[in-house]
Amino acid sequence: MNADDLERLVSLEMPFGKYKGRVIADLPGNYLTWFAREGFPAGEIGRLLALMHEIDHNGLKALLNPLRNRA
Repeated sequence: MNADDLERLVSLEMPFGKYKGRVIADLPGNYLTWFAREGFPAGEIGRLLALMHEIDHNGLKALLNPLRNRA
């Protein structure tokens, strides 16, 4: 993980599925948990979903707020 990954969480939209078009940082926790249980997709999107799951699971979503203001 690097600082760019955190910025991507608040700017990159989900490219598929039920929440297509929603920014990754805004995905509901139960959706992220589903991916954690079923398996994250390959590539960058999977890596970012896994990172967002960890942030959400540990109650750290507020740490992304300063980045949202810049995005």
